Amino acid sequence: MKMFVNPSEVFLHRDFVDFRKAINGLAALVEDELNRDAYTGALFVFCNKAKDKLKILYWDKTGFALWQKRLEKQKFKWPSKINETEFVLSAEQLDWLLSGYDVLGHQELHYQSMI
Repeated sequence: MKMFVNPSEVFLHRDFVDFRKAINGLAALVEDELNRDAYTGALFVFCNKAKDKLKILYWDKTGFALWQKRLEKQKFKWPSKINETEFVLSAEQLDWLLSGYDVLGHQELHYQSMI
């Protein structure tokens, strides 16, 4: 993932999130449910129930930034069978997740052109 910041840590929130939540709602979730400081510069990754959208929240020392990614046809390989409410990802695992791979099993998504 090409970013303007170099995150210290990446946390994946295991449970699905209502994607009507924006920056304030997600920052509150980070602090209330994950018991984490949202102002550390760490990335916090969230997924919707349909598993076709991700949101990434982080503090960049001047304010919060919120990124969103939508998969066109497939679903994100979300590690939902973890007992913890959060999962720590490496930078490489985050790249895998954003590229459509299973962060635990590395299964690639396949697309073909309609042209």
